[in-house]
Amino acid sequence: MHEAPPPSAGDSAAGEFERLPPRPPQRRAAHRQWLSILGIGLPLWVLAVVVTFATANTTLLPTVILLGSFLVPVTFVVWAYGHGHAEDVGVELLFHGFVVGGVLGVAGASLLETYLLNPSPWIYVGVGLIEEGVKALALVWVARRMTRRTVRDGLVLGATVGFGFAALESAGYAMNAMFTRQGLSLSALVETEILRGLLTPVGHGLWTAIIGGLLFAAWGDRRLPRVTGGVIVGYLGVALLHALWDSMHGLAIVATLLLTGEPWQYLLLRVGRLPGATPGQQHLITFLDWGGLILISVIALAWLRALVVGDRVRRKGAAAAT
Repeated sequence: MHEAPPPSAGDSAAGEFERLPPRPPQRRAAHRQWLSILGIGLPLWVLAVVVTFATANTTLLPTVILLGSFLVPVTFVVWAYGHGHAEDVGVELLFHGFVVGGVLGVAGASLLETYLLNPSPWIYVGVGLIEEGVKALALVWVARRMTRRTVRDGLVLGATVGFGFAALESAGYAMNAMFTRQGLSLSALVETEILRGLLTPVGHGLWTAIIGGLLFAAWGDRRLPRVTGGVIVGYLGVALLHALWDSMHGLAIVATLLLTGEPWQYLLLRVGRLPGATPGQQHLITFLDWGGLILISVIALAWLRALVVGDRVRRKGAAAAT
């Protein structure tokens, strides 16, 4: 085993992934390619938006939707591939994970949510369980022919499946936002894509990376996946984070009413009407909403870090033992 080269200054953005020597040529090329993808893709998306606004040409709408929905997920997949040191995950497998895994995940989640979920206070728990479950199954399908699997393989490939899911889901949300009672709204489409693009790195890709790391750690070089207690707890934990993320706005409203509710607001609730929020309450709702999302993201990132650090310690222990 060769000694790892010292990290360079440009590797400070590599996040939680440890360097391993030496990288194959295609991985070294991908190490900084994510910057090129973002640097080229973002101006192109802005150009498409500006031209669409200026010309009102609806033919450009698919370009705005697809480029805006896929830019951030693809950028982070390339970043993960360049920095993740997943030894048995190549470009072809990444492509299958992003496209096949993403489509299987979105289609499976749509079917199950349509036929299994009904409006209720617990609907987001069902959404979290279903979406994280179908992404995990899509990951198993994509990785079924791998001969061996490591934690890092699971982190990178799991993130890829999650980002594929996120890209397709964002495209659907952007298209839905475009249709309003006043007709097509390009501004609503753009706002939706900007918001979802900013939140994408701490959403589906992060959650499925955690499941992938846990699943591959238990699966290893076995032919069939192995579902351990750790995998089940991880799945339930990620599904809970997902459910809290989706329901955070509603939880912020409830918390605001409990903390600052006026008598007239409680009276309206008793007769089945939803009261409006005062200006002060609107600010508190926004603060609690975004604060909750940040807290969920911090928990998920800390979980991811724990997986990476634990895997690093195990690798160093195994290397020392040999």
